[in-house]
Amino acid sequence: MQLPLQITFRNIPPSPAIEANIRKKAAQLGHFSEHIMACRVVVEAPHRRHHQGTLYHVRIDLTVPGGELALSREPAAHHAHEDVFVAIRDAFDAAVRQLEDYVRRRRAQTKLHEPEPHGRVSRLVPGEDHGFIETPDGGEIYFHRNSVLGDGFDKLEIGDEVRFAEEEGEKGLQASTVRVIGKHHLVG
Repeated sequence: MQLPLQITFRNIPPSPAIEANIRKKAAQLGHFSEHIMACRVVVEAPHRRHHQGTLYHVRIDLTVPGGELALSREPAAHHAHEDVFVAIRDAFDAAVRQLEDYVRRRRAQTKLHEPEPHGRVSRLVPGEDHGFIETPDGGEIYFHRNSVLGDGFDKLEIGDEVRFAEEEGEKGLQASTVRVIGKHHLVG
């Protein structure tokens, strides 16, 4: 995958070796997500000279659907960043971790939800405003009149197919929402 890449050098002269290293690492980001739309990398040295050597600062901004992932490796955090290639490696390693987290979050948002459980009305107790649903595995789930969507409780008949959402009640599982399945719906 060829992603748009912008490399900026601040307070250091451009270097073909550094640029080649950044291009190689940026290309590897495509293995973790095909949704990267752009990558911007800034490599800079501080304005002032330090007594022990120059600590490099690397910032990576990735544009992805729904936002931007910004990652910055501060030079004061690590003396190993006196080597620009180590600073670049650490910044891209952190970018990979952030990109993997982004991909996991995106997958979780797009997961297909399991269909609601289904069953048939097995008993109705209109005087007490509740009934029971028989599940395909032979279990029974309690439901109250208020759980049936719309004014459907009065129209329910034994044998009607329904979909429902379960929750833990005072006496075990119960249906919190009951929806009658019309004749044109397939039960899966």
